[in-house]
Amino acid sequence: MKSRYIGIAFTTILMIFGMELAAADEVVFTATAPSKVILGQQFRLTYTLNAETKDLRIPEITDFEVLMGPSTAKSTKISIVNGQRTSLVEHSYTYVLMPVKVGSFTISAATATIKKEKRSSNPLTITVLPQDKSTGGASDQGTSSQQTVGFNGEQAFIRAIPSKTKVFEQEGLLLTYKLYTRIDISGVNNIKFPEFKGFLAQEIEIDPNTQWDMENYEGLNYRTAVLKQTILYPQQSGEIEIESGSFDLIFRIRNTNQRMRSLFDDFFDSYQEVRKTILSPKLRIQVEPFPFGKPANFNPFSGNLRLSSSINTTQVKADEAVTIKLELSGEGNMKMLRIPELKFPADFDVYDPKVTNNFKTTTRGVSGTKTIEYLVIPRYSGSFTIPPVNISYFDLTDKSYKILSTDEFQLEVGRSEQNKEGVVAGTVVSREQLRLLGQDVRYIKVDNIRLRPRTNLIYGKTAFWLAYILPFFFFLLMLYIYRKQAKANADLAAVRTRKANKVAVKRLKKASFYLKNQDKEQFLDEVLRALWGYTSDKLNIPVSQLNKDNIEAQLNRRKVDAEVCAEFLQILQACEFERYAPVTEPQHMGDLYTRTLEVINQMENTINNVHVKK
Repeated sequence: MKSRYIGIAFTTILMIFGMELAAADEVVFTATAPSKVILGQQFRLTYTLNAETKDLRIPEITDFEVLMGPSTAKSTKISIVNGQRTSLVEHSYTYVLMPVKVGSFTISAATATIKKEKRSSNPLTITVLPQDKSTGGASDQGTSSQQTVGFNGEQAFIRAIPSKTKVFEQEGLLLTYKLYTRIDISGVNNIKFPEFKGFLAQEIEIDPNTQWDMENYEGLNYRTAVLKQTILYPQQSGEIEIESGSFDLIFRIRNTNQRMRSLFDDFFDSYQEVRKTILSPKLRIQVEPFPFGKPANFNPFSGNLRLSSSINTTQVKADEAVTIKLELSGEGNMKMLRIPELKFPADFDVYDPKVTNNFKTTTRGVSGTKTIEYLVIPRYSGSFTIPPVNISYFDLTDKSYKILSTDEFQLEVGRSEQNKEGVVAGTVVSREQLRLLGQDVRYIKVDNIRLRPRTNLIYGKTAFWLAYILPFFFFLLMLYIYRKQAKANADLAAVRTRKANKVAVKRLKKASFYLKNQDKEQFLDEVLRALWGYTSDKLNIPVSQLNKDNIEAQLNRRKVDAEVCAEFLQILQACEFERYAPVTEPQHMGDLYTRTLEVINQMENTINNVHVKK
């Protein structure tokens, strides 16, 4: 038993020793220093090793004055996780430096020899900012400024920084709201950014772990923090004004109005919190319209765009599904890029396309891929041609219009399995059904025959003749209805026009479901689909060719009231704005739903009345 305990203890010691050796084998050699310093301000450059070395060689430092070093230190960290003990010994070598000139400088990697192996640290890039113009010496951020109770515009403010002030329609610009402060800010409350009227806004997610940075602005050094970054896409030409934002800054200041100060005041200073509301400056953005000479199939998109297409098969049988995929990729306002429309033969059943978006928003703009999948089912055999798709857009690289085209697809459709079974001249009777016809014959019964008098027969009576005449008239009626329905269904445009309101109401019912669940994005998507789909079906205009100008022209031609037209266009614009607004009140969504129902009903009544009069 004793030998057993000795073995367990020996094994434990080996495990601990092995883990320590394993930890020691992973050599970490790092160099740390502030990324930004002020001219004349001292800072520390520290090299850290988790192994001991006697051959540390730092690079030649010519852009900074070495005031002191190296100062060495040793520390041991022991951690136990899940019963496993790890020991880490760190050796640090610290130098005190002072910048001697303004600019950006690189300190090369240091080297150290550990167990006859040469290791290198990471290089460092340090930016040296100029001194404050007011003091002429090294800036002590937060010290001198906190000693004044008063607040002025130089101590703390917020800038609205656009990446450019002159753009084209649908060209994205980066707008950054940055806080500048020389005092101790403890919080920012009641943040109210502008609504960005005239733009579609796409917010960039800010890293919550972002730390303070330093920046020299107009001769003074500030601590800075990015509050918001947004990509803005102008929706109209001309000069657009961005309103001011409002922010409540909470900062701590030292009380200096005490009549008498004791010896301990230097250690226990009295501070008070002050709240100050500041406004960001207004901005004016000049938006240039699209140049003259728009192509026929122009898609209002500015940026860089690529188009590809594919088909899952080119040989199918009737009643089998075919999938055609279009892929649009690029950089720009991808979310508002219109879906191109494929023209299919009249004998194809076409379903609503499936759209998949894969976008990424960065400070450079929105980029990604929009994938559109069309599912169609050919009903008859033959050779069919699916024409190519043409998309035009405005290329910002060379400021010109570009046209993208796909290849046409040749589709060979063979007979379906049902046709191979054998179809009888306009009927749907198969060979199996014909085989079963011979099993319907029943033999005449000859036993126990009972004869009825001839007077009991209905031959020659009214019921006899009605039995022949009524089915004949019923047949004629059904034939008339069938031909009328077939004629109506043959005109696909008429079918779409007739069912436009029904389809729109169905989509709005779906939108009401998302409204109850407070799903803003899905709600606005369904409302936009209802509006664009209704106008496309009712006005017989492909979705890819829809725009506000031709919609307004078609509505006026159909005698739709000008107020109804204006309300319809305002709802479209409101949906587009609300879709990318940072916050949307539930009441606004409800009002938008009610307005959409009313305007579609008004348009439906007007267009139907005009059609009847014709």
